[in-house]
Amino acid sequence: MDRIGDLALFLRVLDLGSISAAARSLDLSAAVASQRLKRLEQDLGTVLLHRTTRRLHATPEGLALAEQGRALVDEFDALAGSLRQSGTAATGTLRVTASASFGKQYISPLLPAFLAEHPALRVSLNLDDRVTDLVGSGFDLAIRIGALDDSSLVARRLAANRRALCASPGYLRKRGMPKTPADLADHDCILLVGRDGRQDLWRLRGRDGREIEVRVHGRFECNYGEVLRDAAVADLGIAIHSHWHVHEDLRSGRLQTVLPDYPVAETGIYAVMPQRRLVPRRVSAFVDFLAEKLGEDPPWERSVGTSFVGG
Repeated sequence: MDRIGDLALFLRVLDLGSISAAARSLDLSAAVASQRLKRLEQDLGTVLLHRTTRRLHATPEGLALAEQGRALVDEFDALAGSLRQSGTAATGTLRVTASASFGKQYISPLLPAFLAEHPALRVSLNLDDRVTDLVGSGFDLAIRIGALDDSSLVARRLAANRRALCASPGYLRKRGMPKTPADLADHDCILLVGRDGRQDLWRLRGRDGREIEVRVHGRFECNYGEVLRDAAVADLGIAIHSHWHVHEDLRSGRLQTVLPDYPVAETGIYAVMPQRRLVPRRVSAFVDFLAEKLGEDPPWERSVGTSFVGG
């Protein structure tokens, strides 16, 4: 039991960056926390942390322990929770990462209600459009949108991610409304630059159900969806947007759908977790909560209705 506790303390030090911060989060004194870390190093016969005046850094041995030990701590916590009489209670710190725009618009507003349901739980929310290594960065859960390519993770689909081509009325008055996918080659298109590079090959579905590929170009590109949305509203061109991101702009008329008869392929919104035999209660409670709030009838679908596909 002491070793599991010492390992949990070590992981908390890595997550928070200092012994004092980790000690406070666990209601320990800094002196006791330091003693326990030294005991862990002595038991394992290796140095786990490089101590500098500003920050602690894990040694290669410490990184290896963190990578393999985090799953052990989580599984022990989950098992202990299932054995307690009050095993339905979620406790500890839930560490979540999500894309900046989606997290701000939909995850953040739900947190007060979730925390009210689970008074023994703390939430640490990280908003970042980069795809984060969940295990190496110490996250319990990621909310990811689009295709998933990491088979070492477990994913639960929360909602559909419908997408469409959108442009402002001002841009369409100046440049005209495209009639076919081929017309896009003569328009300014606003491009997302993701981890796979510039996304300038757009795939639409034709009336016969076949995929149509169009190579597009434009004068503006960005890696941040919020900026792409602002660019479309500011008459800079046509962009691919997720329904959840621009539903209010479509409802107000700031944007309108382009080529509604040639839809963009639908993807998904997922809760992604590391592979574990036992999922901690804090994680399963949050995933169930999100599935309930964002699942069959997402808030962004309620506000627009059929106008998204009809322009």
